[in-house]
Amino acid sequence: MVKQKNGDVIMGRVLFVVTNHSELGNTGHKTGYYLSEVAHPFHVLHEAGYEIDFVSPRGGKAPMDPRSNQLDDPINKAFWEAHGARLEETLAPEQIDPARYIAIFYAGGHGTMWDFPESEAIARIAASIYERGGAIGAVCHGPSGLLPIRLSNGRPLVEGRRINSFTNEEEQAVQLDKIVPFLLETRLKELGAIHVSVKNFAPYVEVDDRIVTGQNPASAERVGRALVEVLSRLSVPA
Repeated sequence: MVKQKNGDVIMGRVLFVVTNHSELGNTGHKTGYYLSEVAHPFHVLHEAGYEIDFVSPRGGKAPMDPRSNQLDDPINKAFWEAHGARLEETLAPEQIDPARYIAIFYAGGHGTMWDFPESEAIARIAASIYERGGAIGAVCHGPSGLLPIRLSNGRPLVEGRRINSFTNEEEQAVQLDKIVPFLLETRLKELGAIHVSVKNFAPYVEVDDRIVTGQNPASAERVGRALVEVLSRLSVPA
């Protein structure tokens, strides 16, 4: 917790990870990050006093999935108007000092399925934050970013952990199970995760110690609130 000269209290810094990938396989359609899966957790954390930075696997522009451009949602609208420009110039992994952050959060969107699992640099940042006592959050397809994370003992972060994500059934329901490069639920299980979920498209959040995961867009705000609750119990130098 840091008190600024203007009297505002900063609880700590959280690093949001967003995708650079914009092509939905070979469909000819666009994808990217899902707006509410950025805006809703951002709103919760920002209101709780946390400072937030944005990073992406390559840095620079993070594209929004056009299907998620729902500005009739007041939280989406407020975020987009105040902070949308920041997603045009996200930080690159080499610009990040993990010691500055008490948590890392992987926002979802189908684009993540192509570049999150390939980003060893962000995986190392996440492992560093976690092993210093920080927290990790992710929602929907965001847990694809957990796949490459290895701890200092060489084991996958998700091994033996209760993890939630967009499910195989949900992927089939939106008819993208043959388009995405892999099924996230299946890959998490292959790495030893205990995958937990509820019915399709219902909000659900799973908390396993300092790892907070949510199932789908409907879970985004709840993930933010659960992450704030986890962070309130931590004592992490930042």
